Amino acid sequence: MCAMSTEIIDEDFNAVPSMLLKRMARYRVTRADSCINCGLCESLCPYGVHRRVEGHVKMLPPADAKCIGPTCSSNTFYCVKACPTQSLLVSPNPVFASMGDPRWTPDMIIATWKQAETGQPLPLDHYAQHANSGGGFDRISIQIPAAKGSFRPEEISTAIDLNHRKYGPRVKIDIPVYGGGMSFGSVSKRTMLAKAIAATKWNTFTCTGEGGYPDMLIPYKDHVITQIATGLFGVREETIKRARIVEFKYAQGAKPGLGGHLLYEKNTPEVAKMREAVPYTSLFSPFPFHSVYSVEDHKKHLDWINAVNPKALLSVKVSTPNDVEMVAVGSYYAGANIVHLDGGYGGTGAAPEIAKKNIAQPIEYAIPKVHRFLEKEGIREDVTLICSGGMRTAMDIAKAICLGADGVVIGTAEMVAMGCVRCANCESGRGCPRGIATTDKELELQNEIPSQAKRLCNLYQSWQMQWKELLHRLDMKDIAELRGRTDLLRYNGTPGRML
Repeated sequence: MCAMSTEIIDEDFNAVPSMLLKRMARYRVTRADSCINCGLCESLCPYGVHRRVEGHVKMLPPADAKCIGPTCSSNTFYCVKACPTQSLLVSPNPVFASMGDPRWTPDMIIATWKQAETGQPLPLDHYAQHANSGGGFDRISIQIPAAKGSFRPEEISTAIDLNHRKYGPRVKIDIPVYGGGMSFGSVSKRTMLAKAIAATKWNTFTCTGEGGYPDMLIPYKDHVITQIATGLFGVREETIKRARIVEFKYAQGAKPGLGGHLLYEKNTPEVAKMREAVPYTSLFSPFPFHSVYSVEDHKKHLDWINAVNPKALLSVKVSTPNDVEMVAVGSYYAGANIVHLDGGYGGTGAAPEIAKKNIAQPIEYAIPKVHRFLEKEGIREDVTLICSGGMRTAMDIAKAICLGADGVVIGTAEMVAMGCVRCANCESGRGCPRGIATTDKELELQNEIPSQAKRLCNLYQSWQMQWKELLHRLDMKDIAELRGRTDLLRYNGTPGRML
């Protein structure tokens, strides 16, 4: 197998090959055999759907992705009406409609791909800023004032501090987002490396997950969080020593109380070696840590890491039980710099639906609850509150900050930017057919690391431009000013409900 290329040669963010948008169209344009190839449709269509190579008699197959669909019927150039033999038909593309789910609609997936390919922002009120789940962040909106005055993006900051305590290393990231833990085994090395490259370029972080720390990430170590989870897979002192942030994963919001699992087909010899396990056996991370049953036990965990690497920030990832505010306070007094709340809207295809929908409280309730309790306890300014679990767009992240978070961890949005279609086959057989969440050597070759890294960079760029526009409209200069501003939110269009 050839060596993996990791270099981003072209610094132009807009140079990502359009490998996805060209293949996926909302509408299907069908040309019947009765077509006489007169070329009238080519001369009429301003979008370039119809084309014939000069010197050739027959028309090329229609470029479906360029068609705007039935809304074109009011135009005088509508090809279906103009065709002299009535050979053209525009209809919904069933492949487009089959993508995604109510939480990640086809429109949201396509919009994310477009941002990943172009780096251009979506309008703040774009229909793909929300989906059709009927709950969660789809019920919350931000009241967006009209644009006013001169917009100077360079004067607006989206950076956040990850250490709010008065001691310890200062760690600041340029955007209020970093990549969530995805272990080697659940995703490919190519995916992990693309995430690390993008994190480095944007001065933020990505996380190893619980499957160990592949050596290929070492050049990006200043932007890689290493995770310690209940299975202790791949946990080694040398990896803890090289990390600027160490994350303890006590629970995952998509499957709280269930632990984690990696089925045998994805546990290849390379994965097993990293995890110090037996190849082609299913691996389970138990719930909970069986060495932690009190805040004192929790503090011993954090003291252990502090002894190994006193320069590392300590992050504690928990789900959202009813008493999550007490968990947050306990984590603070145990020594955590970052309290990371993980809600149930995220997770991959490996997360059982019954767990995602029925265990723990929704993240949009947990964030303000914890934020206010920390304020009441007088320690809010000493804790970095990070949340995750279902934030899909720039506006979702802004909503989470309005609810009280300092920043957000994303996972699925990264995968979609790389080409995920939400087929939920992450854990089945050889894994992701797109080559993202797989350890299959043939499948992962579909993706080039530099292109995938640039897709993530483009997504971050698009999101940052949207946050800056939002802050400008709100007459703010720093994204920290957005924290806890529930007065800006509307729940089902009604103000005050989030209070």
